[in-house]
Formats: sequence, C-alpha cells, structure tokens
Amino acid sequence: MSELHRITFDPELCGGRPCIRGMRVRVADILDLLAAGASRDEILKDYPYLEMEDITAVLQFAARRTDHPLGIFAA
Repeated sequence: MSELHRITFDPELCGGRPCIRGMRVRVADILDLLAAGASRDEILKDYPYLEMEDITAVLQFAARRTDHPLGIFAA
C-alpha cells in the first residue's frame, strides 16, 4: 500500500520542498539520516512525532523520483 499521501508540498513551508505530513521535516532530511546509516528505530526515537509509515513514504517518494531513463544524465 502506498504511503505517498504523507508527503506534502507547501510553498510556505521549507521553500516548497517535499515534507512529511505538513511538518517541517523534509523528505531530504530523512533520506540523509538513512544514508548516514541511521535505522528507522533511531529516527523514530529522535523524531517521536514521526511514524514508521512516514519513513516508508519517504522511501517510496525517493524511489519514484529516481525512476527515470539514465539518458537524461548523459553529457
């Protein structure tokens, strides 16, 4: 089941960057934490107002954003 409904865009919030449920937690912030090796449980401990489904939504959002032909990066 998709959790993408948890990702919101608001020009008045974080410069219109994708956030989680209208909060000032950007998708990029959570992706950076995951890339640095933080576990889902660690993130939820540090951000107690987030839910496991929020992290799933971030990963689903990132996966969809990277689903493109590689030719667009050819120089």
